Amino acid sequence: MDAFYASVEQRDHPELRGRPVMVGGGSSRGVVAAASYEARQYGVRSAMPGARARRLCPSGVFVAARFERYREVSGQVFEIFAEFSDRIEGLSLDEAFLDVSERVHDRGESLPELGRQLKRRIAETTGLTASVGMAHNKLLAKIASDYDKPDGLVQIPADRVQRFLDPLPIRRLWGIGPRTAERLHDVGVFTVGQLRRTSLDVLSGLFGDHALELVERAAGIDEREVKVERVRRSISQETTFSEDVHSIEALVEVMARQAEKVASRLADRGLYARTVTIKLRSSGFSTITRSQSLGGHTRSARKILAGARELLEGWAGWRRQFAVRLIGVGVSGLAERPDETDLLG
Repeated sequence: MDAFYASVEQRDHPELRGRPVMVGGGSSRGVVAAASYEARQYGVRSAMPGARARRLCPSGVFVAARFERYREVSGQVFEIFAEFSDRIEGLSLDEAFLDVSERVHDRGESLPELGRQLKRRIAETTGLTASVGMAHNKLLAKIASDYDKPDGLVQIPADRVQRFLDPLPIRRLWGIGPRTAERLHDVGVFTVGQLRRTSLDVLSGLFGDHALELVERAAGIDEREVKVERVRRSISQETTFSEDVHSIEALVEVMARQAEKVASRLADRGLYARTVTIKLRSSGFSTITRSQSLGGHTRSARKILAGARELLEGWAGWRRQFAVRLIGVGVSGLAERPDETDLLG
């Protein structure tokens, strides 16, 4: 994601859009947790002392970090990731590796098109931009994702790796920090291409056993697999409206499409769900969730929608009026092979 914390603040607070925004760092000894791209134009970066950020960008706006909010939006983003792959390795709240090899190699889908679809789904659901890097390994995908921020879409084809990497400054290589870069600069190595062509003996004298790894990175070699670290406990779909919605009928129409998508994802993964949940966010950004057991396991869109509609009507029943900014339908209590007596169809 692009300037994630700051972008969430600008999305939630329209008056901040287009302005330099620093998340955190507002106190005398505080540190900037994130900076919007407008603030970065002044030289402000994350992990910078707030006092220095204020000197660099006196017109900037400091806002308090809302990590619970960022985790909530991160959950939405990772649910979208799960629409594209079951193999997800999260690096942080806003960054992950997705292994889509099966879709590309076995189903013949286009990698660039998958990247465009992913960006589009994130924008439609969260109102935020993401930069997507595509390649045949993790190292190159990471470099590609950072290459054209914000809102980038970059692919490094296998037959153009060196053409892409060689002109880049060595700091673009994952794992090369300021100290390593300084030592390389001292021996005249400034670009990835120069690093790739540097004698292993010279590099071993500087970095010991770490030298071979540097050479491999410069050649775009990375054998690490995507590590699937989390077990899926729920599946959901959310929709954010451009204008507040005030009627049950309009919400149910959206929920019906969401239930279809949730049911489809259950079927794709060979899963059944026992609990349905709805999520609602008001125009004032307060968020509530309501859940109920379905009394058995199902992957039926009709039954998921019925449970979700019952929850919605129960929530709205005692309100004279309401304004909904976001609606979501989700399921949990997932099982691969529930007892047949527990199946609802």
